[in-house]
Amino acid sequence: MKLPIHKAPLETRSLLGVAPSELESLIEEWGEKKFRAKQILEWIYEHQVVSIDEMTNLSKSLRERMIAAFHLFESQIVTESIATDGTRKLLLSWSDGQTTECVLIPGENRRTACISTQVGCPVGCVFCASGLDGVKRNLHAGQIVEQVMRLKRLCEPENRLSNVVFMGLGEPLANYDNTVSALRQINGSIGIGARKITISTVGLPKQMRRLADEQLQFTLALSLHAPTDELRQKLIPWAEGVTIEELVSAAQHYFERTGREVTLEYVLLADINDAPQHAKDVAKICMKMRANVNLILYNPVPDLPYRRPADATARQFLTTLKENGVNAHLRPSRGLDIDSACGQLRRRTQQTDTTLPCTAPQ
Repeated sequence: MKLPIHKAPLETRSLLGVAPSELESLIEEWGEKKFRAKQILEWIYEHQVVSIDEMTNLSKSLRERMIAAFHLFESQIVTESIATDGTRKLLLSWSDGQTTECVLIPGENRRTACISTQVGCPVGCVFCASGLDGVKRNLHAGQIVEQVMRLKRLCEPENRLSNVVFMGLGEPLANYDNTVSALRQINGSIGIGARKITISTVGLPKQMRRLADEQLQFTLALSLHAPTDELRQKLIPWAEGVTIEELVSAAQHYFERTGREVTLEYVLLADINDAPQHAKDVAKICMKMRANVNLILYNPVPDLPYRRPADATARQFLTTLKENGVNAHLRPSRGLDIDSACGQLRRRTQQTDTTLPCTAPQ
């Protein structure tokens, strides 16, 4: 099914970012029956309409009022890339001309949407393309949800999207309110189970504790990438004011409040953080908290001096962790032939064409 090219007027609000309770209240304020809100939500999330005009069991006057206040799909697809392994990446352009990425990752028994929460990234990890140009702005809750709906449509005909990971452009917890609003929509309205949703953070202890106190069942992934403060601060500029001990404490609080183990994400960089001693030090961190480790082979970024370690080195790192009692996994690399690492497609497109023409089916 094709989506029409549509540039949403900036004065309207995304209907995808409106909570069901808020929509019910608004509908009643307009003098309509409360059940109309349920009908609207069914049109959006079950029938997946692309315009309010398609909601044919609503009165014309209600549809006109809705159109004056809200929009559905705001973004345009600038580019769609499909990897040989089936991974699909969309570069989306928003009404203000800013662009973000989202990725659909197929698996044997799952389809995972990887989505962005900011335009660019403020963290500035030295090995990552996302933060090379800094952060431009936060995405609104509706724009975050829209990415999931875009990718869900790519799962046709069955539309079975099983997992969502907040691991695209940006730091989700630096855009806390919009991220949590989007999480509730994705969980409640789209129907993705909380345990199938992962929020990745570079480590903001205050926000990690705040998220824990929401008492939701989402998975929290902490980007560790180094077992010592000294090395971590070299790799992640934002880590300068936060120690690993503080992160361990916040992660343990998350486990205690939610009962959910925290996942430690660890990108393996050749000759930088992939030595056997690094693995032993990571294991010591894991002994202080309830956590598992997700090892990631680095996806090289043009113009950056970092390299992917040899497969044997990665396997040895994994073995060392397991020998030290850590529940660890080596994540398979996906989409290497389509600039799948965060920020690569957006950056390459900006460098080659600032007009961002639409080249993919809408």
